[in-house]
Amino acid sequence: MEKITSFEQLIVWQESQQLAVMIYGLTKTFPADERFGLTSQIKRSASSVSANIAEGFGRRTAKDKIQFLTIAYGSLLETKNFIYLGQKLGFITDKDVDIILNQTICCQKSLNAYIRSLR
Repeated sequence: MEKITSFEQLIVWQESQQLAVMIYGLTKTFPADERFGLTSQIKRSASSVSANIAEGFGRRTAKDKIQFLTIAYGSLLETKNFIYLGQKLGFITDKDVDIILNQTICCQKSLNAYIRSLR
């Protein structure tokens, strides 16, 4: 197996980027008056996942890497929370919720595996 030399090679980073792209596309349909509310919050939390994975990759020690991956995991759960809220408010269809939650599950599994590999 080839050694990973950049965060862009990490499957978990790629999956989290895809999640953020999905969220950004989805929020285009949210009401305009939510621009500074739910829209802003869900976009920020979704983009934070891959950002923290990238930042953690650049850290030298496993402990520091795990700290950033744990923050990424928290942002992922925050994103899931906002997905459910958007659904309850009628901004996200059940079909879209299923699709996006499947992506979050992929990210969760990959993050957990990455953290385990560093321990």
